[in-house]
Amino acid sequence: MVRTLPRNTRRRVSWTLAFLSTVALATGPAMLSARADDLRDKQNQVKKGLKNATGALEESSSAFTAATKRLTAAQGKLALAQKALAKTQGELTAARVLDTQMQAKLVAAQAALAQAEADLAAGIEDVANKRDEISLVVAENFQKGDPRLLGLSAILHARDINDMGTQLHAVGNLMDQQADMLYELKAKQNQLTVQKGKVAAAKAIVAEQRQAAAVNLARKKALEEKAETNRAQVASFVAQRQAAASQARAARAVDLRKLQQLKKEDARIKRLILARAKQQSGNGFSGNSGGFLLPPVANSYITSPYGYRVHPIYGYYSLHDGDDFHAPCGVPERAAASGTVIEEYYSDVWGNRLFLDVGKVNGKNMTLIYNHISSYKARTGDKVKRGETIAYAGTTGWSTGCHLHFTVMINGNPVNPQNYM
Repeated sequence: MVRTLPRNTRRRVSWTLAFLSTVALATGPAMLSARADDLRDKQNQVKKGLKNATGALEESSSAFTAATKRLTAAQGKLALAQKALAKTQGELTAARVLDTQMQAKLVAAQAALAQAEADLAAGIEDVANKRDEISLVVAENFQKGDPRLLGLSAILHARDINDMGTQLHAVGNLMDQQADMLYELKAKQNQLTVQKGKVAAAKAIVAEQRQAAAVNLARKKALEEKAETNRAQVASFVAQRQAAASQARAARAVDLRKLQQLKKEDARIKRLILARAKQQSGNGFSGNSGGFLLPPVANSYITSPYGYRVHPIYGYYSLHDGDDFHAPCGVPERAAASGTVIEEYYSDVWGNRLFLDVGKVNGKNMTLIYNHISSYKARTGDKVKRGETIAYAGTTGWSTGCHLHFTVMINGNPVNPQNYM
């Protein structure tokens, strides 16, 4: 297949363009009958046109295609691994921040528990002290007697009313003091109960914080291990990408050498055509050329038409210089017009090729080129009739599947084959 390259890609394929332009000229059937000076004029035009040449091979070798696919796959895997690593690192960062927060909460909860326990201990001590104090009072009462009895005694032994009042007042104060002590003890016991509840709550909070911290710690450790695995995968895919890129460069270098070899082969074909041109003459076909050519594959259809499009491998915008016909391997390929097979040979790039000279068409030279052939039926020098089987479809050369790349050259330039069908 042939494509036209955009200007920004011409430098790197200039020599490729040169040999394709040479093929375009050398394989033209009109060269068999053109005058020598006409041939020289066309050669000069080609040389001048090389500065602005735009023809280039569309496909690459299977080795380069495979290496490119490996590189693309490695790049895809690397991108996914990098995305996974970034996600894991983000989750790990969040887990670490949460761990710090949880540790702070745990410390605060533990401090609150310690304070609650200290308050509880103080409360227990206060209750114990108050109970001791009350115990002393009870012991004194035991020794001195019940204050209520003392009051009765005061009444019985009082000398006068004033003395009795004084003694009763003293007894009342004593009884009030004991009542206050009992009330205070009850209050402290109630506080102690509340404090015990605070301690229990603080312990629950500490346990909860410890559990949450432990869960997050386990998650953090798992994320750290996952991140390490992700980093190892990224490193592995980086190495794979580098290896695939190196293989692609090596395969491309081999392709370039093969294309250089083709230049020599095309020069040989050119010499052959020039020698035949000196012996040929005639006006060829004249008339309506709209149906001059028969489709080269019966009951087929075009899978990739002539025209500009994006290159499937390199991605540049270029000219696809012929029609790709659906043709499973082994399907007969027929002569689109009557003519003479002027050359058939194998090319690393084009695979098995066949050049069919159909002479002049309305005064212009026409050559038909069949590429990627699996096997030949017609050979160099054979004269064939329109519709006669000349070869069988294949996928030889730089091809990604069985098909026929069919090129029509007019005066050494590729044209849309459908203009003649």
